[in-house]
Amino acid sequence: MVVRADLCTTGGALHGGALMAFADTLGAVGTFQNLSEGAHTTTNDSTTKFMCSVPMGSTVIGECVPFHRGRTTMVWQTLVKSDAGKLCAVVTQTQLVLVPKGDAR
Repeated sequence: MVVRADLCTTGGALHGGALMAFADTLGAVGTFQNLSEGAHTTTNDSTTKFMCSVPMGSTVIGECVPFHRGRTTMVWQTLVKSDAGKLCAVVTQTQLVLVPKGDAR
């Protein structure tokens, strides 16, 4: 994700909320790709550990891996790094797996 001005604080650094939304999207996509037909997902819990700021104009890269892919929840960890390879944040999130009522999956 390119760090644009509209994603930054007044100090010109990537806003923590934008970074968290980036990581949340990656975990949601990972969950979505593992859902059975007709199921949906939503974030239940997310924890972010910030390591360093990211200046405007740089790029962040997210690597998201599953810790748990269960029937009712999935847990993902996303490492967000700068384009120079520096670790900027670690995000761990739990996604709920939502199945339609009456579906016996």
